[in-house]
Amino acid sequence: MTLIKKDAPQIQLPRDCTFSPSDWLVLAQYWYPVAIAEEIKDKPVSATLLDVNLVCYRSRGQVIVARDLCFHRGAPLSKGWVEKDEIVCPYHGFRYNCEGVCTAVPAHPDSKISPKLKLTIYPSVERFGLIWTSLAGTEVNLPDFPGWDDPEYLNVLPPSFDIAGSAGRQMEGFLDVSHFAFVHTETFGDRNNTEVPQYKVSREGPTLLADYWSTVSNYGKGQENPAPEGFMWLRAFRVFAPFAASLTVHFPNDGRLMILNCASPVSARSTRLFCPISRNFDKSVPVEDTIKFNLQVFQEDCEMVEAQTPEDLPLDLTAEAHIPADRTSIAYRQLLMELGLGRSYTS
Repeated sequence: MTLIKKDAPQIQLPRDCTFSPSDWLVLAQYWYPVAIAEEIKDKPVSATLLDVNLVCYRSRGQVIVARDLCFHRGAPLSKGWVEKDEIVCPYHGFRYNCEGVCTAVPAHPDSKISPKLKLTIYPSVERFGLIWTSLAGTEVNLPDFPGWDDPEYLNVLPPSFDIAGSAGRQMEGFLDVSHFAFVHTETFGDRNNTEVPQYKVSREGPTLLADYWSTVSNYGKGQENPAPEGFMWLRAFRVFAPFAASLTVHFPNDGRLMILNCASPVSARSTRLFCPISRNFDKSVPVEDTIKFNLQVFQEDCEMVEAQTPEDLPLDLTAEAHIPADRTSIAYRQLLMELGLGRSYTS
């Protein structure tokens, strides 16, 4: 794990913020992925988190995350380039080192540089093949995903997936166990197997746990299914507020499929999904097949999330009807309220 830890940047609400100020201040304390690590190479890459435009680039072998703004004339640094471990503004050629300090003003090479010419640098962590950052916090609080570091597991990282919907709605869809037969009919769902058996949700500190047993297979349509008749599939969910959750699917013969769902809130109603995957079986199956299957599952979920009304995730439990199968999503909404988010929160 590569960690760059800076002093907490000055907290300032972004212009045209789509969140309520109080909710933004809560969410800004947490860590989110903003880019795939392998995509940060020799050029700056733009990203957006909680309405804040960011630039990611490598300096001295590490990834720097900064506000995508040169304070001279407001040009986006993501349109610039990296030279000798410094990012160069495309407008007037100002250069900034990995600490965000301006080192050169080409128009006045011999003049003293104003201390105002300094980038806003955010802390960054490279983990699970992703670049993580926090806009207002310095204490690193990332979700658990043990398969990624286990040599017995094969790691797969699909491309990021953009959703025109809220991170909270996407998260709730990931945790939902009663939609399989209706939303995922082209991938693994079965319209003849709709019943949701009883299950329990528990807490370990700030983490939600839900172990769900059912006969719904996790093999894709058209794939060979070696599971014996009546095999009970365990799907173990772990929720790390506000917008990350892991799912471990227990396959026959001690097979384990681990999925980490990270819904990164671009804005209140725009989400970029990152989803590292690890498994300890079928290691010879082409990675491309795994990526293709999971992108199809993401698309099935995306179509529903983008169509939901209201777009907000209502934390007021009286705002929508609930059934026993919704235990995990109810507990998730309650957990978000505990973080201090408003009852009319737009996730």
